[in-house]
Amino acid sequence: MSAVPSLAADPVVEPTLFQPLLHDLITCVSSPTVVLSGTDGQIRPTGAQGAFTADIRVLSRVELRIEGHRLEPIGSALVGADSAEFMALLRREEAPTPDPTVWLRRRRTARADGMHERLELVNVSDVEVAVTVEVLLAADLLDMETVKAGRSGVCARPAGLQGGLRFSSAELSAVVMVGGAAVEMTEQHAVLRWPVVAAPQAAAIVEWSLTVQDSGAVVRAADPERGFRAPPTTADDRRLVQFVAQSVADLRALRMSTPASPDDEFVAAGSPWYLTLFGRDSIWAARMLLPLGTELAAGTLRALAARQGRVDNPVTAEEPGKILHEIRRPLGDVVDAFLPPVYYGTVDATPLWVCLLADAWRWGMPPKEVEELLPAAERALEWMITDGDSDGDGFLEYVDKSGRGLANQGWKDSGDAIRFADGRIAVGPVALAEVQSYAYEAALAGADLFDAFGRPGGQRWRDYAATLKLLFRERFWATDELGRFPVLALDGEKRQVDAPASNMGHLLASGILSGSEVALVAARLVHPSMSSGFGLRTMSNASGGYSPLSYHCGSVWPHDTAIAIHGLQRAGRSREAAVLAEGLLAASAAFGGRVPELYGGFSMDDLPAPMPYPASCRPQAWSAASAIVLLQAFLGLTADVPAGMLSVAPAVGVGAISTTDLRLAGQGLDIAVSAAGQVLTARTGAAVRIAVTTGPQ
Repeated sequence: MSAVPSLAADPVVEPTLFQPLLHDLITCVSSPTVVLSGTDGQIRPTGAQGAFTADIRVLSRVELRIEGHRLEPIGSALVGADSAEFMALLRREEAPTPDPTVWLRRRRTARADGMHERLELVNVSDVEVAVTVEVLLAADLLDMETVKAGRSGVCARPAGLQGGLRFSSAELSAVVMVGGAAVEMTEQHAVLRWPVVAAPQAAAIVEWSLTVQDSGAVVRAADPERGFRAPPTTADDRRLVQFVAQSVADLRALRMSTPASPDDEFVAAGSPWYLTLFGRDSIWAARMLLPLGTELAAGTLRALAARQGRVDNPVTAEEPGKILHEIRRPLGDVVDAFLPPVYYGTVDATPLWVCLLADAWRWGMPPKEVEELLPAAERALEWMITDGDSDGDGFLEYVDKSGRGLANQGWKDSGDAIRFADGRIAVGPVALAEVQSYAYEAALAGADLFDAFGRPGGQRWRDYAATLKLLFRERFWATDELGRFPVLALDGEKRQVDAPASNMGHLLASGILSGSEVALVAARLVHPSMSSGFGLRTMSNASGGYSPLSYHCGSVWPHDTAIAIHGLQRAGRSREAAVLAEGLLAASAAFGGRVPELYGGFSMDDLPAPMPYPASCRPQAWSAASAIVLLQAFLGLTADVPAGMLSVAPAVGVGAISTTDLRLAGQGLDIAVSAAGQVLTARTGAAVRIAVTTGPQ
């Protein structure tokens, strides 16, 4: 057996100052912890690899070796959301056959307060196997933003304690319990060593664990006993079953709360970069998951309302009534390098918050909880006509006033996302098409809420919505070689930013479009310039700024596709919805049910499988929640609990689907749909009528 380098030798890793890539890493997540490794299970001191808790990389290196042997990885597998298993062979020259007889199984589990590893040496040979198992640990205690920027740090010095060791900083203590291993420590790392003997036809096991205490964390784990659950689902199309199961497991692992309000749960935006409360992302995920219950929506609404803007602050972009963009751990001396730890630079979270409140009410959120949030809804709507419409032209627009915030503040928030058809980048203030539709929907939703709860203002907001609808029709429609379409945005000079983009799919469910306009948008979304075969491109491939591997100018975002599917289905365009749904299911299967934040917009005719976007978060909340949108669209579910109505209208071409344990007004709901699209059963304990459409629509 050839010699193996000692674990004590630290490799020299040159910093790249590029954002680290994620596409080929294995992710185990149990918020606020995420563990990222190579496919062989090794956590190396490079890129984004490491064990992170609440935005701090607690362990930057976890490398396993067998002294005197070469481990040869043969496979890995996710086990739910929080665990992964890795297998590697120990091949011996004296083995009588080429069949493997000795291997090592490495089971890793992320926990809310750290991680655990179980190392099992399996021996199926007829002779005893004695080895020394080594694990090298190092910790640089870097914050997530620094890691994301591609920067490196100095490893912390480990300190010994009984039964283990500790890495620590002013706010954080990371304790490693070593399970009987000998511990060797240097200035920058520790090595754990176990002498392991596996008898013939037997196995031997050693374990170690990490536990983190962090007084500086701004987020914490949600109560593991609460929250939504995966609806047991069967379907002719196994892709849907896998997509739903993996997605709900990932979403449960992304559940979080804050130390100030531990009962108000929300889902973090995504792993690893955005494992915190994000206004827009957390709202959209909660909206998409309403068929699984209203508890998540209620917690998200309250968590954001508690931080609703109160004053004008151009540095943080806070404004009275505004819903925040994100919260982060304060970074002290390096705060100027990144966004403020509490940042409000988003134009869409505020109307979307109102939309979520109304949707949750219709899905059965308790009236008392809804009523308590109506003052926040009033403040949010007022923001839309004051600071949200800074020039008084009737549209919501944004511009970064600080010079250090986000240049773009819609969901496409990269600096080059908003482009003209010829590829030029728009200059703000920018009024995005989809944001106007959110404002329209929020105004009508607010009016319905105020009327239902006996509060004034309903007619005022209906009048606002009617005016906005007319203004939108006048200013946001253009014509190209394929016909009429709603443009991406208006720029600072009120010129049409005329690249055809997926944003138009967000208009469909809001009601801001007429029937003929819906038909035009539906046709454009499934045109080959927009539909890649794996979902909806963020920008037409005929546009000058298009690139299939750009963040927002030609890639495919699953949530974006799902929003379009939902809107098409709501608007009665089931055939176009089916085209996009088939693409999303194909992508979900290619990614093993764990769809990433985004992937390449290459055509299915060019590539047989979706190409990863290399820095994409995975799992990511609204991408995972797309599975429930598909389930809801296939079943044609809509709910209006205050009116006592649940509607079921199966989509065209749906196979046999049944799902149970959806939640409506706190009661169980069972629905089964036949291969012909007929509703076979629909049972609920809630006091609602069930409107059943017995044929595909």
